[in-house]
Amino acid sequence: MRAVAFWRRLALATAGLAVAACAVAYWALAQLRESPAAIAVRGAVPVTVPVAPPEDRLVVSAASFADLEGFQTDRVSEALPALLGSCIGRPKEGSGGNLGTVLAGASDLWRALCRDAAALPPGDDAAVRRFLEQKFSPWQITNRGDREGLFTGYYEPEIAGARKKKAPFVHPVYLAPRDQLVVDLGDFKGDLAGRKITGMMRGGTFRPYWDRAEIESGALSGRGLEMLWVEDPVALFFLQIQGSGRVVLPDGSIVRIGYAGQNGHDYTAIGKVLIERGELTREAVSLQTIRHWLRTHPAEADEVMRANRSYVFFRVLPGAPVGAAGVELTPGRSLAIDSRFLPYGLPLWLDSTLPALPELGRLEETPLRRLMVPQDRGGAIKGPVRGDLFWGAGAEAEAIAGRMKQPGRLWLLWPKALPPPTAF
Repeated sequence: MRAVAFWRRLALATAGLAVAACAVAYWALAQLRESPAAIAVRGAVPVTVPVAPPEDRLVVSAASFADLEGFQTDRVSEALPALLGSCIGRPKEGSGGNLGTVLAGASDLWRALCRDAAALPPGDDAAVRRFLEQKFSPWQITNRGDREGLFTGYYEPEIAGARKKKAPFVHPVYLAPRDQLVVDLGDFKGDLAGRKITGMMRGGTFRPYWDRAEIESGALSGRGLEMLWVEDPVALFFLQIQGSGRVVLPDGSIVRIGYAGQNGHDYTAIGKVLIERGELTREAVSLQTIRHWLRTHPAEADEVMRANRSYVFFRVLPGAPVGAAGVELTPGRSLAIDSRFLPYGLPLWLDSTLPALPELGRLEETPLRRLMVPQDRGGAIKGPVRGDLFWGAGAEAEAIAGRMKQPGRLWLLWPKALPPPTAF
């Protein structure tokens, strides 16, 4: 009888979960019809998939290598490690829309391109240029015909921490919790395949997962999820935005950590919050000015940071930071893109500028024209002509990433052996 009762209770619990998932799915469908909000996060383990806003649409137009200003002078061989890294994590269905699907189905061609790239002499810019010119054709990327987009930067921050909680290290860095549930809306409506929402079962109901304020107030404490402890809550906040970083322990050793999940809530840029509150001007907003404001307004800092309800969980990395494509990032050459429109791994040409960096003695903007490889994605990266450049670690990387808000244009280098991208 006990066994019968057990299985009856199990069946009822399973049925309850199914009903809850069904209910939340139909609720989400209604929300999506009313407001197609995009949910996206940077990292190697995607938790939610963004919903393309109707105004964004990839349109490409044929170009030539002569249109790529700076192509003949760029140190294109510096991008070769990123290209070869993408050969390991070759294009897969699920990124890049129709273009990604085409590439995923052309695995023989991709392997041939990778073999040719691997045979190139390291550091030989001329050889890499010849390879690109022989195997690829440039196509300018536009958003419904608009050629110009926004390009920002991110980096690998360094933060002091410890393995055990002991003053001053009292702020936890959390592992991904196991009670998160992901509902794929495509299971309920075919045209929503791949669109997911994240939540948890609470009181027999599927509910949104704990937000930043709830987590920082102890919603996850005591569950064995504290992987490390850090001293500075502001530095931890920016570590979550960057998606990876280095934690320096008291003995000087370093633990590299990277993105392992997210709580399912939308990312909110607190720079925008500070602008709306009249604390900063749009022109003055940067990582540096936001951080300075938080440090000089400790009584208000928690409230402002908690306006961003998104919360990122981490895992220990064995090596360099890894992007959403599952490969190690190359400083200065890896680009986070909107993977709804562009596939990972296919080379891109960027024409933009570097910001003035007074703290480094650079008083004027300078051209930034270089070969890039899309290997990551980010919560604020929305649209076809939008990118976030990975700059690595250190003071210079932080300075560039913190100030970079530059206009720019983007070209896709599409394999000549495939039909033109306009065919898809």
